[in-house]
Amino acid sequence: MDLTRDKLCSLIKKWVTLIEANVDVKTTDGYTLRMFCIAFTTKMPGQTKKTCYAQSAQVRNIRKKMVEIMTEEASSEDLKGLMQKLIPNAIGEKIATATSSIFPLRDCMIRKVKMLKKPKFDIVKLMEMHGDGLEDAGKGLGRDEPAVEVMKGSGGRL
Repeated sequence: MDLTRDKLCSLIKKWVTLIEANVDVKTTDGYTLRMFCIAFTTKMPGQTKKTCYAQSAQVRNIRKKMVEIMTEEASSEDLKGLMQKLIPNAIGEKIATATSSIFPLRDCMIRKVKMLKKPKFDIVKLMEMHGDGLEDAGKGLGRDEPAVEVMKGSGGRL
């Protein structure tokens, strides 16, 4: 999963601090993922100064909080549940609200998720997830005659 290049380029502006963090996490179903987070500082309410740069200590504290929240969110879910959290940007919003006391952030989101390691393939677990597969879920076509009509002397083709 990745942000597109045009979206990423539209987020980058001058006069702000860009803060990035990454973390390796293991989901409950055995997948090892590397998650990348990106955030940008924004002006305080009522600020007249043109720039809104964060100090290096503030950046370190924000990055520490980002890693903590990403680890907590991803390690408590399976892969399917994590994707359901990533699509509406729930983790990014949680990071932005948690770090608002350090410095206000805008456009805080998970930029990229890489799969580092998949669990061993287990057919029993797959069948458990998708049901037994014994019942026929499809609907019949209602045809009794053969699908292809064979004529003599045509070599089996029409």
